[in-house]
Parts: sequence; C-alpha cells; structure tokens
Amino acid sequence: MKPGKLRIAVIGVGHLGEYHVQKYRAHPGVELVGVVDVDRNRVHEIAERYHTKAYADHRDILERVDAVSLAVTTEMHFEVAKDVLAEGVHMLIEKPITYDLTEADTLIRMARERDLVLQVGLVERFNPAIVNMMPMVKKPVFMESHRMNLFTTRGLDVDVVLDLMIHDLDIILHMVPSEVKEVHAVGMPVITEKTDIANARIIFEDGTAATLTASRVSGKMLRKIRVFQPNAYLSADCGKRQLTVISLDNQKKNSHNFPEVTTSKEKYADSDPLNEEITAFVNAVMNRSEPVVTGEDGRNALRIALNIIDQIERGCQNFCPVF
Repeated sequence: MKPGKLRIAVIGVGHLGEYHVQKYRAHPGVELVGVVDVDRNRVHEIAERYHTKAYADHRDILERVDAVSLAVTTEMHFEVAKDVLAEGVHMLIEKPITYDLTEADTLIRMARERDLVLQVGLVERFNPAIVNMMPMVKKPVFMESHRMNLFTTRGLDVDVVLDLMIHDLDIILHMVPSEVKEVHAVGMPVITEKTDIANARIIFEDGTAATLTASRVSGKMLRKIRVFQPNAYLSADCGKRQLTVISLDNQKKNSHNFPEVTTSKEKYADSDPLNEEITAFVNAVMNRSEPVVTGEDGRNALRIALNIIDQIERGCQNFCPVF
C-alpha cells in the first residue's frame, strides 16, 4: 500500500464499472489495487488499460483492499455484497441496492454492525443542478420528473423503474420530509420483455404530489425535475446541468401592483457528478462519516420502486396504499 492512500478495487468492469475505474485511477488519495470481472477478456483489457491487476473472483481481492465499488449486474448484488461486507470492506454499491427489501436490510445491518460505509450509487444526487436546488425546496405542493433515454442494450437486466426512475424517486423522497401515502402507476414493455415506459403518481402524507415518467425508448434525451411551491418554480435540468428559478419578489411591485417575477439561470457545465460521488465515498471511508447517499436511502427508493413495479404488473386501476 502506498502511504496514506486508500486501497480500492472495482468489482464489475462493464460500461459503468469502467467509469469507476477511471475516477479512482485519477484520485490522488486512492491506490487502485485491481479490477474484478467474470469476463476474463474484459477484465484483462481493463487492467491493462488502467495499469492495475486483473482478478476473476472478487473473493481473491478482499483481503487486499479497504473499499470497493460494486458494479456487477443487479442480480449478483446481494451475493457479492455479502462477501464484501463480511470481510470488513467498505462499499459503494451501484443502484438499485438489491432486487429485494429483505436483502437490502441484511446489507444495511451488516454494514452497521461492522461500522462500515455503505453508499448507494444514485449519482444524480451529486448533479450540481440537484445539489443547488435542494436547499431551495420549501414546502413543495407539486413535483414532476421526466427521465427519457434513447434505447440501448445496457441496463436491460432490470426494468425502466429500477434502471432510470429510481434516480428521481431518490431525489423526490429526499426533498419531501413526509411519508408516502399512496402510489398509482402504469407502464408497459415496448422493445424488451420488461417495462420500458412507466408513469407513477405519488401522494405524500403532507399532501405533496409528485408525478414521475421514465422511458428508455424515447426519441430524445430528457432528464428534468420541476418543483412547484409557494412563490417559486424550480427546474433542474440534470442533462444540461442547469438550474432555473422563477420566483416572486414581494418587495417589488409592477405597474399593476403585482409582485415582480424574477428569473435566474445557473449552468454548471464543468461539473462531473460521478467524480463527486466517488470523492464523497472516499471521504466518507477516510473520515468514517455517513455517506451522502446511505444504504437506507437506497432502500427507501427501492421500496417505492418495487411498489410501482408491482402495480404495473397487476394492472392496478386505483390508488393503492404503500405497503
């Protein structure tokens, strides 16, 4: 180990996992110990490209590291994550945390019992448009999100709710300090056998309403969250990394004696949300502090996501209580 550096490996080096490798390789406080993947050709290709060691089995590297990023397919999350935490290794696990709430609870408990950092890779929480919008959200009345992607063959091990919508679920759940009361959802497959388009309406106990739409078969890219609240409208464009705020200035009146409407726009073109996520994880491990996106956050988003999926599969026609 290099003095003062955190020893880290990446388990699962597909499309997303390689991005994790890039960020760790460039981080001054990290020693990239190795990369792991069951695809031997891929893992050796990545190891050579980033000047590190290749491993075919994650169990062969756990005694050599302080922390890992876990970017294997979702169906393998629980089995691999259990091994990681059992060895006392801190973990950044890509979203969704698991397929199953009981499994998520097990991982959260294991991390807590061992005093380990468990961070969930909901990267949009680090998008500067979202980061800067969060403190401005005050008693929202209505929220809406649209996350529309072109079709790709990546992420098809899960449906669009766990693939895309879960990002917006996490953000909205984080912004509304109230329990979810009701959920109504519809969706359908288009290209794959799983749901490719989904729409959900969520009602919170405090009366806040949120509508979420996600598609991975869209003709264009769109990633926006809008918040409507007393005296202000907030719009975060996650794709363009831009925040628009339209608000009333009650101290200034126009010629009709109505409050002036002011508009401000901030663009954060040079930001890198994944790098911010990786840096936050490294800092949490080094400082033994709570991560920005906790295991509980990942579990909360998963709970509502599974409720939405269940309603779509059952063809639910009425508002249903969350269970």
